[in-house]
Amino acid sequence: MPRPRPPSPHRYGLPLRILTDARWIELALRRFDEVLVDHAHCEKKAAAQALSLLQAYPEVPSLPIQMARLAREESGHLATVLRLMAERGLFLRADPGDPYVRKLRALIRSPLALQRLDRLLVCAIVEARSCERLSLLAQALDDRDLQRLYRELAQSEHGHQSLFFRLAVSSAGLPSASERLNTLLDREAEIVVEVGIRPAIH
Repeated sequence: MPRPRPPSPHRYGLPLRILTDARWIELALRRFDEVLVDHAHCEKKAAAQALSLLQAYPEVPSLPIQMARLAREESGHLATVLRLMAERGLFLRADPGDPYVRKLRALIRSPLALQRLDRLLVCAIVEARSCERLSLLAQALDDRDLQRLYRELAQSEHGHQSLFFRLAVSSAGLPSASERLNTLLDREAEIVVEVGIRPAIH
């Protein structure tokens, strides 16, 4: 019997079913300050999520050290975005929430083994979508320093989605991880449409 293979790669890592509507980048450029504040909240939550996964699933091989490193990296990204905000006179106010991530997290199943797999795969999908959106910003922004920064951040997100998928495979095996990923990616495409176009990373 042939060995199962993971889903075919996409330019942003995971095989996203749909690309972001071109109107999103137009809105993001026009209201970049709002996107920047949302980006800071995303980096903050990414660091917290890495530590949460470390706490919840220390039994997954290599997960603890990988999540410790990821939390440090995401905290560094947060500091970078906060510096940009300070330069523009912006402040990090209360987080209004992310409907895209909230809808994805609602798909996480309850039994422990399934919950672990789903959490890792949802993280991978969020990173893949973030990679796409940050890449779009890198291509569209006029400021060369911002272009370079967002290229670097997009590259990091590309690595993160691969990391989370590898951990999902380590947790549940390739067949189960690939099958569930495809199901979640189908739903993610619907969620992107449901959430619509916002001056935010997701």
